[in-house]
Amino acid sequence: MPLEKRWSVKSRGEAQAVAELAASQKISPVLANLLVQRGIDTNEKASRFFNPRLEELHDPFLMKDMARAVDRIEQAVKNREKIMVYGDYDVDGTTAVALVYTFLRRLGHDNLRFYIPDRYNEGYGVSIKSIDYAASKGVSLVITLDCGIKASEKVAYAKQKGIDYIICDHHLPADHLPEAVAVLDPKRHDCEYPFKELSGCGVGFKLVQAYALRNNIPFSEVERLLDLVVVSIASDIVPLTGENRILAHYGLKRLNETPSKGLLSIIKICKLEKHTITIDDIVFKIGPRINAAGRMRVDEEDENAAPSGGHAAVNLLIERNEKAAENFGSMIDTFNQDRKSIDRSVTIEAHELIESNPELKNRKSTVIYNPKWMKGIVGIVASRLIETYYRPTVVMTMSNGFATGSARSVPGFDLYQAVESCADLLENFGGHMYAAGLTMKPENVEEFTRRFNAYVEEHIKPEMLEPQVDIDAELSLSDITPAFRRDLNRFQPFGPGNTAPVFVTHNISGSNTSLVGAECEHLRMELMQHNKHSNRVDSLQAIAFQQPTHFEWIRSGRPIDVCYTIVENHYRGTVSTQLRVKDIKRRTSK
Repeated sequence: MPLEKRWSVKSRGEAQAVAELAASQKISPVLANLLVQRGIDTNEKASRFFNPRLEELHDPFLMKDMARAVDRIEQAVKNREKIMVYGDYDVDGTTAVALVYTFLRRLGHDNLRFYIPDRYNEGYGVSIKSIDYAASKGVSLVITLDCGIKASEKVAYAKQKGIDYIICDHHLPADHLPEAVAVLDPKRHDCEYPFKELSGCGVGFKLVQAYALRNNIPFSEVERLLDLVVVSIASDIVPLTGENRILAHYGLKRLNETPSKGLLSIIKICKLEKHTITIDDIVFKIGPRINAAGRMRVDEEDENAAPSGGHAAVNLLIERNEKAAENFGSMIDTFNQDRKSIDRSVTIEAHELIESNPELKNRKSTVIYNPKWMKGIVGIVASRLIETYYRPTVVMTMSNGFATGSARSVPGFDLYQAVESCADLLENFGGHMYAAGLTMKPENVEEFTRRFNAYVEEHIKPEMLEPQVDIDAELSLSDITPAFRRDLNRFQPFGPGNTAPVFVTHNISGSNTSLVGAECEHLRMELMQHNKHSNRVDSLQAIAFQQPTHFEWIRSGRPIDVCYTIVENHYRGTVSTQLRVKDIKRRTSK
């Protein structure tokens, strides 16, 4: 039985602002209220929100060290130095590497290679192995993307070997920055760049934008890369506000109209080529396939880069030949199928471990360890466990002699502080409020478990252990007209900072109810509501994922309250409005 969710309806926006926006933007008061709830409370703000413009992107040279970075790349291009583009093995890192590599290749600079560290043998960030590799290949300049901000010792080691570094990162820096030629990170304390929430690929985009500006390269050459940027923005879950909203808006346009050969191959595999691709499609279909490569073990030699699973993803993203891209896409899809099979079996094992131990099951946090689990999927398993038990979760395995794992949190609880409270037991750790990675000696696992659980027990509030659905507004089914749906579409792209609105409709019923999915785990139905004004019944198709327990209640015609988002459903060339149900409450009286 799924956990009972608390419904929280947001307060309405200021009435006059709502009325003025509804009139000036020619939208319904419900949608005008959504704008005001999001802090968009004037006509000028609304016009900018609904009409993102590339001209409003910030000057890249506002970023600290940008001029120095461009100077060094110009020098390397002029002198035909060997440049290595280096990035993390996740979606953000691989898209960033593909973006900078593709841009430099278009300049005609062929003295170029890329490197993605192996998750299992090197781990996250700049590795000693990669520096030795660069030195052996005569590389004199390394551009890091989505990593490097804390690599002071590694950059110093590279300097001894005559290798310069330009660091492009978006994570919080330490007290001391690496002594690189340039350190591009909007989160630097001394960086006055106006927008702080770029993805790692977004920082790479600003670098190539700056180079293009300095060298009179048409912006259209840079704009061509925005399909990679939007994939990174969606997959890395950065806020879809400010500059990210502009980049994502035009990135989606590029992804839908003229994607790169590599991304097109993934789009076809996902059967999205006839759809309008959204942020959700990237998050749930495109991104996981690219991510899967970095999660799997790959022992493959390549003349461009040292072997790693992640470098297969970059090969896909930089490929210019359609047939070759399709081959890489098939390889990536196979990685994803393997990944899904492994994380499914590990999730089952993790559930069995918890369910068989009453003490573990009843705690306010979950810490589990199995040295046989695969390192690349423990973060996914942690997220899956939260869906069931809804509490801070740490899942660990063994890698290179250490217990290593991923931690995930629930809204409102600062996971990073909980992990940091055990810092003396850890070899290293990093992350933020809701996600973290950690490594420790195996003999410390038991004490870490005890102390982590004790910290959570002391600091977590009871309401944090109860799932909450935040509801934007109440609707009648009759409110969801084609015009309403078109206007709602203008709020996209949805994501953190601009979430898809959640609506609630009370006292409705369902018909044509069926259980669907491989294990009958989803509920499909037609939701119906009697319209008192027209004396007719309004109805819309709906899908409730992972909510099969309501089947008999709804099939019997008994009343329910439903909260949901409104989406476009594509089926056999037909586009229709569908309600994606987030939660259902049974009504015991009319």
